[in-house]
Amino acid sequence: MIQFFRVSKAFGANTALADINLRIRKGEFVFITGPSGAGKTTLLRLIFGAEQPTEGQILINGINLNKISSTKLDLLRRKIGFVFQDFKLLARKTVLQNVAIALEVTSERHAIIRKKTHQMLRAVGLETKEQSHPLQLSGGEQQRVAIARAMIGDPLILLADEPTGNLDPDITREIMILFRSINLKGTTVVIATHNRELLRNTEQRIIALIKGKIVHQ
Repeated sequence: MIQFFRVSKAFGANTALADINLRIRKGEFVFITGPSGAGKTTLLRLIFGAEQPTEGQILINGINLNKISSTKLDLLRRKIGFVFQDFKLLARKTVLQNVAIALEVTSERHAIIRKKTHQMLRAVGLETKEQSHPLQLSGGEQQRVAIARAMIGDPLILLADEPTGNLDPDITREIMILFRSINLKGTTVVIATHNRELLRNTEQRIIALIKGKIVHQ
């Protein structure tokens, strides 16, 4: 599903990732861990196609990201959900509108968009918050909106960047149960985190980065 072949990424004189070889199978649930600055976010952005590697090749679902047009890349990215660290919710739009916007760019029929948005908000337990605005929600609720938005397009891959960074332990457990239920439906889930409590007793695969290099996978 996700393959890196000798991938490096530099930003000017700074090397974010160096000589990464990686394979994540379809349906896996994987944690990417490491200290701040280790390259976790850069790795996710490369998978999403938001960054291009300085060196090496990346294959997503058999497609070489180095060799496809920008139009085809945009189509591929519709099958990759991304839960951002800072949620990236639109403050002036309602919860319903924030989730629906992910489908509106696909030119789906309005009735279908509303139906799927209602279903997704029920799935994350926010059916009573549809007309609320992000600033009226708790951090955990905002995270659920971000997850709903990432999942509404039925992605093959779900990426999450520090999704529990600002949440208390109880809400963190709820969010991780939600990610696990998404994974059990067949979605490949990749979560970047430095939260040691999440990793302490997990049965999921852990990929560790230090200074842009994989030290364990």
